[in-house]
Amino acid sequence: MNITLRQAADRIINQSIEAVKPDAAVIRALSDRQFPGRVFCVATGKAAWQMAKAARGVLGDKITKGIVITKYGHVKGDIPGFELYEAGHPVPDENSFSATEKAMTLVKGLRETDTVLFLLSGGGSALFEKPLIPGEELSDLTRQLLSSGADIVEMNTVRKRVSAVKGGKFATLCQPAKVFAIVLSDILGDPLDMIASGPVTEDSSTCEQALAIVKKYSLRLSPKAMELMNVETPKKLSNVTSIVTGSVRELTLAASKACMAEGFTPTVLSDMLCCQAREAGSFMASILQSHKDTKVPLAFIAGGETVVRLTGSGKGGRNQELALGAAEGIKGMSACVFSVGSDGTDGPTDAAGGYVDGDSLSELAAAGLTPYEVLENNDAYTALGKIGGLIFTGPTGTNVNDVSVGLIVPESGEN
Repeated sequence: MNITLRQAADRIINQSIEAVKPDAAVIRALSDRQFPGRVFCVATGKAAWQMAKAARGVLGDKITKGIVITKYGHVKGDIPGFELYEAGHPVPDENSFSATEKAMTLVKGLRETDTVLFLLSGGGSALFEKPLIPGEELSDLTRQLLSSGADIVEMNTVRKRVSAVKGGKFATLCQPAKVFAIVLSDILGDPLDMIASGPVTEDSSTCEQALAIVKKYSLRLSPKAMELMNVETPKKLSNVTSIVTGSVRELTLAASKACMAEGFTPTVLSDMLCCQAREAGSFMASILQSHKDTKVPLAFIAGGETVVRLTGSGKGGRNQELALGAAEGIKGMSACVFSVGSDGTDGPTDAAGGYVDGDSLSELAAAGLTPYEVLENNDAYTALGKIGGLIFTGPTGTNVNDVSVGLIVPESGEN
């Protein structure tokens, strides 16, 4: 392993994620906001605790009561006036359902002068859920979608139709109170109705689109679920104001600045990366191959969210697969490719992502592994773990998609 490149990668990752934490954005959104009546706060998603803590710091006792619903291991301490719940992600569980029901109860019977401060971040699709079908069936549907290769927009189009809170339905439960939503975007292009399946946003997706997705991926739905695919979601909401406070675009810009600080000349390739993870890794490697004769250190950055199609029974995540997909293409080069999820978790693992460099292919071979076989079994976590290629950050308190970076230095020297 190229230790120097790995150290630069770790610093770039840390600086990039630190720059997109939601605290400052929440504080900005609330600093000049006046709330005439009572304020009830519902925070959900992987960054919910961080966002709620920032809101409490600004509004203090103005918040009558609050609820946080976040992923297991993401609560970092008490917040005065808030009930804190941890629940299942990426597949919702009974804790998701019970915590969401408490949020639904919290907003019942509010007055027109009241405000529901809704703090939303990625992961809310699983964490903020009250299904209209049995929980076991919803879990099965979620697993089908995750393994099908469906993108996040397609998944949310289906999931919001079998939910009592998604697709603008939670906003209707808050009426006649106003809803002020601060949203940390984890979807390319920041479509409000798709971030965490848009609990407080007018829904632009249609029944026809939902049915087409069911057909496209041959999803197995019960008669009740199929019936719900034909029930339209709210198309007009008059009680909601929403502000998007963070996005993958900010993450890629932060990564660009961090690369520059490390002495690399950065190029942002895209902030809309959306394809198979292993193919994205191969693409990043091909970019580095095109610049193997560089005379100066270069960095190539792509932000977005790739997908994984499950063909095996191994352990891993999209960022780990992306990194592993680049290993063969950069063999022997003074280069590296790394990719991380900004929330600090990649798929169902405790790693944030993966790292490979010019030595990784030979290190894998020494361990009796080939990238192709590992990727076919979706076992990138095990393989990268054997060569020191896993990236760990722990829960970061933010969630604005993923960032992938390729670094290359002149062959005659190291960065």
